[in-house]
Amino acid sequence: DRFSITIPQSLQITFVHIPPMTLPSTQRFTLIMESIHSIKLAYHALCQFTPHVYIDTTGCAFTFVVAKLLANCSVIAYVHYPTISTDMLNLVWERRPTYNNKTSISRNKLYTFIKLVYYVLFAIAYGIVGSLSDIILVNSTWTYNHISYLWRYHKIFNSKKKSKIHVVYPPCDISTSDVQKDEHNNNNRDNNIVSIGQFRPEKDHAKQIQSFAKLLSKYNGTDCLPPGIKLVLIGSCRNESDYNRVKQLRTLAYDTLHLSSSQVEFIINQPYPVLQKYMTTSLIGLHTMWNEHFGISIVEMMSNGLITIGHDSGGPKSDIITIPTSQHQRTGYLAGTEEEYVEAIYDIYQLQVDERKKLRQAAKVSCERFSDDVFMHEFKFYLSGVLSKIGGIKVSKN
Repeated sequence: DRFSITIPQSLQITFVHIPPMTLPSTQRFTLIMESIHSIKLAYHALCQFTPHVYIDTTGCAFTFVVAKLLANCSVIAYVHYPTISTDMLNLVWERRPTYNNKTSISRNKLYTFIKLVYYVLFAIAYGIVGSLSDIILVNSTWTYNHISYLWRYHKIFNSKKKSKIHVVYPPCDISTSDVQKDEHNNNNRDNNIVSIGQFRPEKDHAKQIQSFAKLLSKYNGTDCLPPGIKLVLIGSCRNESDYNRVKQLRTLAYDTLHLSSSQVEFIINQPYPVLQKYMTTSLIGLHTMWNEHFGISIVEMMSNGLITIGHDSGGPKSDIITIPTSQHQRTGYLAGTEEEYVEAIYDIYQLQVDERKKLRQAAKVSCERFSDDVFMHEFKFYLSGVLSKIGGIKVSKN
C-alpha cells in the first residue's frame, strides 16, 4: 500500500527469517562484518529456495559468492551505491574528517594508514565478488564510473570481453505532478524552501540550516527577499540516533543561529500526502548531500514544480540537473558551499514569472527520462537477455 504496488497472487514469495544475534552489532570493521553476515543470510535464503536468476538490488555483492559459485544462479546486480568507492579512499588518504571518517582517525597518521590498507583490501575483494555478476546495472553515471573501476575484473570472467555494465535510471513517480498542468498554482506558490530526505548524517541538513541563516543575514531587511520565507525540512527518522540528530539540528537552528520556528520547521515521519502538499505549494527544493548516487528526491521535487538546487556532485550533477549551455536549458541549480547555496536561492527569488515557468517546463521534460515506464522497459530488456540464455524464457511486455 505504501508504494502503490499490486503483487499478483501467482507470485511465490519466500520469507527469510534469521535470529537477531546473527546480525552484526559492532561499530568497528562494519564493512567486512556486514559482508560476512550477508553471505550467511544468502546461504540461508538459497537453501530455502534456489532460483534460476538471482537479482540483488541491496548492494550485497558478497552474496554473489553463494548465488553464483554455490547455487549456480545467473546473477543480476542493480547497484544504487558502491559499498566502497574511490571517493572514500581519497577521503581517508587526504585525512578529511566526516561522518564515516572520525576525527580521532583522520588526525592520527598510523590509524589513517591502517584504515587505508583496510579499505584497499576490501575494495579489491568487493571488486572480485561484484565481477561475478552476469549483468551489472547501475543507477547513474556517477555509479557507473565507480563500478567500472572497482568491478573491472568482470572483463576476466566475461568470455566475450564485452562491457556488461549499463546505466538504468531508477523508477521515479512523476505521474502525480498534476500541479505542473496548472500554471496559476505555480505562480502562486508559497516562498518556502523545502528539503526532503532521511535525517542521516550524509544528507548534511546542517549545511541547509547554515546556508538559510546566511541568506537571511545577508539579504533580510532589504527588498531582495520576499516576505515570509521559511525552510521546511521533511524527512523520516529510523532510530534513536536519527531522533538525536534532529534534536541537534533544532539546537543549531533555534539556539545557535537564533532562528525561529516560523523560519525553520521540521516535519518528521509524516505520510506521503503531507510531503506532496509541500512539494506542490512551495517554491524551492533543496538538496545538500555530497556524492548522492542518484537523487530520487530531486526528481520528485523537479517534477512537482519546485525549482531545485542540488549538490554539485554525484548523480545530481552528472545526470539530473543541467545548467544553461548552447545545447541545454537550465533545469535547476547546482551548489557546493554555503555561499553558493545562498546565491542560488537568492537568484531564484529574483526570477521573473516567465523565467520560472520556462525553468519548470524544462525540468518537467527532463524528468521524463526517469519515469516508471522507462525503467520497466530497460529492466525487462536486460532481464530477458539473461532468461533467454538459461532456457528460452520470455518476459512479458505488460
